[in-house]
Amino acid sequence: MSQTAARTRRSPFARRSADDGPRASFRQLLPFLLEHRGVLVVVAVLSVIEAAATLVQPLLIGQVIERVQSSTPLEWLLWALVLLVVVSSAVGAYQHYLLQRTGTAVVHSSRRQLIARILHLPIREFDARRTGDLVSRVGTDTTLLYAVLTQGLADSIGNALLFVGALIAMAFIDPVLLLTIVAVIGVSAVGVALLSSRIRSASAAQQERVGELSSGIERAIGSIRTIRAAGATEREADAVSTLAAAAYRAGLRVARASALVVPVAGVALQVSLLVVLGVGGMRVASGALSIASLVTFVMFLFLLVMPLGSAFGAIASVGQALGALGRIQEVLDLPTEDADDRVRADEPVRTAPASSSTTAPAIAFRDVRFSYPAAAVAAREEAAREAQRAIERAHLEPAALEALEPLESLDGATTASSSESSSDREVLRGVSFDVPRGARVALVGPSGAGKSTILSLIERFYDPTGGAVLLDGVDIRDLPRAQLRAHFGYVEQDAPTLAGTLADNLRLASPDADADACDRVLRAVNLGDVVDRSPLGIDTPVGEDGVMLSGGERQRLAIARALLAAPPILLLDESTSSLDGVNEQRMREAIDAVAEGRTLIVIAHRLSTVVDSDLIVVLEHGRVVGQGTHSELVQTVPLYRDLAKHQLLV
Repeated sequence: MSQTAARTRRSPFARRSADDGPRASFRQLLPFLLEHRGVLVVVAVLSVIEAAATLVQPLLIGQVIERVQSSTPLEWLLWALVLLVVVSSAVGAYQHYLLQRTGTAVVHSSRRQLIARILHLPIREFDARRTGDLVSRVGTDTTLLYAVLTQGLADSIGNALLFVGALIAMAFIDPVLLLTIVAVIGVSAVGVALLSSRIRSASAAQQERVGELSSGIERAIGSIRTIRAAGATEREADAVSTLAAAAYRAGLRVARASALVVPVAGVALQVSLLVVLGVGGMRVASGALSIASLVTFVMFLFLLVMPLGSAFGAIASVGQALGALGRIQEVLDLPTEDADDRVRADEPVRTAPASSSTTAPAIAFRDVRFSYPAAAVAAREEAAREAQRAIERAHLEPAALEALEPLESLDGATTASSSESSSDREVLRGVSFDVPRGARVALVGPSGAGKSTILSLIERFYDPTGGAVLLDGVDIRDLPRAQLRAHFGYVEQDAPTLAGTLADNLRLASPDADADACDRVLRAVNLGDVVDRSPLGIDTPVGEDGVMLSGGERQRLAIARALLAAPPILLLDESTSSLDGVNEQRMREAIDAVAEGRTLIVIAHRLSTVVDSDLIVVLEHGRVVGQGTHSELVQTVPLYRDLAKHQLLV
């Protein structure tokens, strides 16, 4: 294995440094808070009331001490003091409830925005990003925003009033004592300010590690059968444990930075109290200060340090929240799938002409060129290398591994190197062909020829890097994606089965379909036995990822979903590759029945799927090397003749 290739390889679990991670500012946090500004105003008002009630208490206590010393009746002072304590406690309790509720609402709001943005991201972003990391941003990162409101930020007005009020009262009682306190607190504040940047950086790194851990767990669980079969359980467990250890170490760095904030506040209080008792005691002894005034000053000292400690805690929690917000904002700032559409809000929407009103082909490719984004290529190549290495580790001795190069499986892409030009990475290279309306067109060719990419371009999962794809004579980039995709029923090569029931899967594209229609289409694709083997019928659960169905049943269910929507154009990506001969024949009959009057584009896997096609397009290395019927291509295209000879089109 070459050193260059080894250096370019990067584990899917490889970590970025904290400096590479996304950062957020407090300004970016404001929209989440301002969404609940009404409640926050109420919280602020309650904070003012609580602060005012709290500030009056030391003054009343001072009055009580003076009256006790002078043997003067207390009269209303005790009742007023009790009332203030009750009011302060009740207001504080309700304020705490509002903060907890608002914090939960902020988390919900951020999750809602993040989920909406993730589900509208371009397909290229999902190719380049790890699923587990995106899940971590929705779950773990958003939770940290809760601390912003519940740990001192939202009641900052009340705390500020307490701080200023205590400061003014202490200045009136004894300015000399106050100056000594300000010096101690100033040193503490500088220390906390220096720590806050460390907390934010450490928190961002921690969230990165947690995201990598989520990705590792998602990868291992999603491939558990393959891992068990390859005898790689312990190795995968060790790999995920390594990620957990990295997250643990990152958490320790956050804990260390945050832990320093707590003693700073504690030291500030203790030193301040010692200074007040020492200096204040001397001033009482000299007659410059009364005992009542000293007690009142000490109580105001606690009121001064209490909001200061809350502010220190808020700095730590906000630092962590901003680290998480950076990761959230990174996704929220990504453009949605429709952001680069030619169709704009101030432009009239162009519609594809009705099939009966145009003589243009249903689908036409005009000199189409396409290259996958570099990030998607790198991600797919890394996944291919990891899969290959897992196979090698399971079956070969370590000495033999050094001689092996990884396999690459990206559709039409080759192994990356620093000297490779973009043209070498083109998946489609000047592809042109027409799909007549109502015809059955088969795409055939070796693996990596670009067949699946053609269907992805038709669905506008990607846009061509050159040329154009036309729907009824209209460039599909001039059509809104929702309108465009309503024309197609698309069955992927490895179509996923969603957790839920048979009906849930069928109604994904046809939410209003009734039970009878669902039952008919299931029986049409030979899934009647799945319906009949459970008393729940179409409400039979299919399990996570369709684990309760066989591979062929999952594929037939995906086809049934497309057939139920009854679109004018069907796109089938090797839709019968997992079926046995009997079920393939029944499937072909079902497709033939529903295809009446519709256009079909089929990526062919077997010769039996190809021979009856109205048009066969042969692809090799991203180029069209032949078009025609089966009998014509057998005579004119050597590649097709070779594929047909082996009775297998891959």
